[in-house]
Amino acid sequence: MEDFDRFEDEAPQSDNAVKGYKILIIVLVVLLGALGYQYYRQTNILRGSEAELTIERDTLQNRLSGLITDFDAMKFDNDTLNQSMSIERQKADSLFKRLKSERSWSHAKIKSYEKELGTLRTVMKRYVVQIDSLNTLNTKLVKENVNYRKQLSTSHERAELAEEKQQELQSKIREGAVIKARDISLMALNRNDKEVSRASRAERLRADFILNANTFSAHGERSIFTRIITGDGAILTDAGSVLFEFEGAKIQATGTRPVDYVGKDLPVSIYFKGEIEGGTYIVEVYMDGYMIGSNEIILK
Repeated sequence: MEDFDRFEDEAPQSDNAVKGYKILIIVLVVLLGALGYQYYRQTNILRGSEAELTIERDTLQNRLSGLITDFDAMKFDNDTLNQSMSIERQKADSLFKRLKSERSWSHAKIKSYEKELGTLRTVMKRYVVQIDSLNTLNTKLVKENVNYRKQLSTSHERAELAEEKQQELQSKIREGAVIKARDISLMALNRNDKEVSRASRAERLRADFILNANTFSAHGERSIFTRIITGDGAILTDAGSVLFEFEGAKIQATGTRPVDYVGKDLPVSIYFKGEIEGGTYIVEVYMDGYMIGSNEIILK
């Protein structure tokens, strides 16, 4: 009888333990399920991100490949323009090689490559506009040439006219490649290179100007010459003055300096040291055998 009573006391305790185990098992199953779902979700997110990067990378490579094809298709009978386009073509090749060798892709890198591609496409559009403009000019001159030929009676006259029109076209193309100077100014400076209001207080002059951007002109080092002319026609000269060639003759320069021109706006300053008086001055700027700008300036 005592054993039976003890069994009845232990039975509820055993049932409670079983219930506790069941609850623990259920909790563990729920936790495992939640962890499994989170792992599945994270895996899918990573796979999706990698797939998205792969698509963006392939799209970027295809767009760049198409741009390179467009560069190869652009040809024009102008050495300066072809040289400039060749430089941009090399940039596109370099970018394509970097894309091919890239192993660590991210959205940030995709955006960086897209920015470089965008810059190349902008340059491409500018070339298209320039080539269209020159082709339009060429077509116009060719049509004029044809019309004149119809009006002339002898083959000799037709040959002379064709030569004249060809030279006119070449001249227009050369003129399009000439770099111009703008914002030409003349500053009177003291010994500390500070601007002074009176020319009589100055120890030297500084001619400032900007070389205009010109994608038709070849890049590289150029020599620039200035001539500062007084009101009575005298050329200011100092120890640094040299002679340079202009229209088949050697003429005197006030100052000169080399510049490295890369097709973009380029600020330039050239100095003159000597006796300075107030009055009207003309500043002329020369480069590549052309006078590329001039301005009349009054110094008090």
